[in-house]
Amino acid sequence: MSAHTPQTELKLIGKLILEGEMLCETGLHVGAGKGSLEIGGSDNPVVKDAFGRPYVPGSSLRGKIRSLLEQSSGLAVPNELVYLSRRKGQEVRIHQSDRPDDEICLLFGRNPGRMERVQGEALDTSQATPARLAVFDAPLNADSITAQMRENLDDELTEVKSENAIDRITGQANPRTLERVPAGAKFKTRFVMDVLCEEDAPLFMRVLEGLRLLEDDALGGGGSRGSGRVSFSGLKLVWRGKNYYATGAPEKEIGSGATLAAIQSAVNETAFAFTREE
Repeated sequence: MSAHTPQTELKLIGKLILEGEMLCETGLHVGAGKGSLEIGGSDNPVVKDAFGRPYVPGSSLRGKIRSLLEQSSGLAVPNELVYLSRRKGQEVRIHQSDRPDDEICLLFGRNPGRMERVQGEALDTSQATPARLAVFDAPLNADSITAQMRENLDDELTEVKSENAIDRITGQANPRTLERVPAGAKFKTRFVMDVLCEEDAPLFMRVLEGLRLLEDDALGGGGSRGSGRVSFSGLKLVWRGKNYYATGAPEKEIGSGATLAAIQSAVNETAFAFTREE
């Protein structure tokens, strides 16, 4: 847990900005729902922008990172989870607590109020925590879909993967299709973490941890069936202190053209001294 206490004062010190590319190692399916089903199309389309180009919503990336960090912290257990929704068949359970040093709640924010726990007494708290981490929508780098790739795609930018669900009694196959962004596609990613007190800075290591966990997990649907493996590269991390915004002071580059492991090493070497230089 962090060094935050109920007396910790919040005042913007600066922002850590991590930008880079996310490569699809296997086909990626981030679903758009079934409301836009077209004749002859996939029954599980990917989400697209107004120009018809696939993208990865920031909410999908952020939610996956949060889920992985909750699991790695041992917080995905009934007495640490609350219901966001109890609609039958669509239950949503996430971690939330009223502990001032809870790193998950510090990174992703929390609202005050009464929430029903999955197990145990209801959580009734007046704690309100602003989210430090912002994850932006990741647009597709259209140039990453090469002419050779397009020759083998079902659509201009996507492929359709056919799957079968087998009835264990009759052996009957029930076909289904899954639209995917093909392996080799790249998305432009941007993560911004606000540092509102000195105690916030080490939280960035949890962000990097979540991204590294994601590289060995899966993003989007069909992960257990081979979809959604991603990796991050070409990363650039900069620090923009308060004076960057107030007086036009220069930003400080911490790492560039790097992998997640290299960014972790670069941050560790600084010991977050850049947050105290202004």
